[in-house]
Amino acid sequence: MDQTATDIRPATRASPVRIKKLGHIVLEVSDVERSIKFYTEVLNFRVSDRQETGGAFLTGIGDHHTIGLFPSAGAQAEKPAHDGARLNHFALQVGSIEELFDIRAYLQERGVPINFQGRRRLGGHTSVEFVDPDGFHVELFCDMDQLAPGQRSRPMGAGPRIESLEAARDNPKPPTW
Repeated sequence: MDQTATDIRPATRASPVRIKKLGHIVLEVSDVERSIKFYTEVLNFRVSDRQETGGAFLTGIGDHHTIGLFPSAGAQAEKPAHDGARLNHFALQVGSIEELFDIRAYLQERGVPINFQGRRRLGGHTSVEFVDPDGFHVELFCDMDQLAPGQRSRPMGAGPRIESLEAARDNPKPPTW
């Protein structure tokens, strides 16, 4: 269960977070295929990856994904905003893994519980993830795979997910695929 950052300790130094851009959003939707059709036909995104769980990643700006679409557990096709459509998380890009180490230390100093740290298999990015006081999932990341038009995404590698910043640093991903 995610913990929230409701009672963080006072700051003893300035925040090291320096956001470069909003990275991506992930939406829980009532009908993934309908949403894919909307985002690809109306907003000119393209599908960059599909997940076995029924989810899809869409790209529009070069990153492996700009929008993630996943089936919502209580989706109601007639009223998706009521029970079916939810924000899963939002991601903000930072400059480097070194910044993530500093950010992780800062979050820990402030008493913000960290829900994930390491490298994601789809998109290949390294991240630190936590929730805000209202329970929104926040991801700070670096080194997202970049996809040129028509370029295939990186094949999902075998083996376990990388679940620490140290393991991500010590096991760099191949620069090309």
